[in-house]
Amino acid sequence: METQPSTPNRPHLAVTLGDPAGIGPEVILKALADPEIAQNCQITLVGSRKLLQGCYQQLKSQTPIADPEQFPILDIDLNQEAIALGTGNAASGAASFAYMKEAIARTLAGDFQAIVTGPIAKTCWKAAGHPYPGQTELLAESAQIKRFGMLFVAKSPHSRWTLRTLLATTHIPLRQVPDALTPELLTWKLDLLIESLRQDFGIQTPRIAISGLNPHSGENGQLGTEEKDWLIPWIKQQQIIHPQATIDGPIPPDTLWVKPGQAWFGTATNAHDAYLALYHDQGLIPVKLMAFDKAVNTTIGLPFIRTSPDHGTAFDIAGQGIADCASMKSALWLAAELGSQRMSEFEG
Repeated sequence: METQPSTPNRPHLAVTLGDPAGIGPEVILKALADPEIAQNCQITLVGSRKLLQGCYQQLKSQTPIADPEQFPILDIDLNQEAIALGTGNAASGAASFAYMKEAIARTLAGDFQAIVTGPIAKTCWKAAGHPYPGQTELLAESAQIKRFGMLFVAKSPHSRWTLRTLLATTHIPLRQVPDALTPELLTWKLDLLIESLRQDFGIQTPRIAISGLNPHSGENGQLGTEEKDWLIPWIKQQQIIHPQATIDGPIPPDTLWVKPGQAWFGTATNAHDAYLALYHDQGLIPVKLMAFDKAVNTTIGLPFIRTSPDHGTAFDIAGQGIADCASMKSALWLAAELGSQRMSEFEG
């Protein structure tokens, strides 16, 4: 298959199917049934042509779904007979890993501006001999970068305001969070966030809110000393280092999300451009409350765009035609928007 060169401000997206035993193929084809997506970007599907055709034939009579033959396909058909819809195993893990490797290689070679990744099962990757914590770590290793971040982005259907939440720490036990948080870690996370807001979203003078760690942000050391010992001095230092940005914090975690919640529903206009949460649930509970079916995970720090729907493989409903494609559609839209922004900046 020959990919076509990108046209001005119309980026070329590689879309991987994720685990072929899960809902990835279904939500991708459902999302691509929206003709406006293809008007804003070029799409190449990365995965098994046979599997895509099977998904289309099975579901076309019961739900709006795109014919995969409308799009170029990088056909990777590995041990398809060992893959059973709804049951992840080593064969499905090997297939989803191969899809990713091909998409990454072609993107690094310049064929694509962005990768949109379908959901994978980490246990299936491990069963196939690929013990990565997730797709993000494979992307970072392949791009030879050590500093990257998980930025969750969602656009409100009520107000069109955009929520952006970066996690300082991700998939670690809660008891390890205070030890993992350091000025060094937060410095490069904040640097990545400011760079992403500028490069990907066109925000040159961002307003950023940083959460506290403890209840009431420690209440001057009465409820924890991390804020007093180093977080507050670090924030003051960053305010000097980044005069083009407004950096507020540490804001008590229980009140940090009041303005974003109001902005989401259109009752506030002074919310920040981005929020830096210090650990997984501190950032993702409010994201999922506001935007469970609309949030997109984008990896910042890579030399290309990467987005992913904020859900898993859902093996239990695979093949039933009931999977919601809203998050996948949002991931495609965001990849197209960010790709266009980067292309415009590069051309400028």
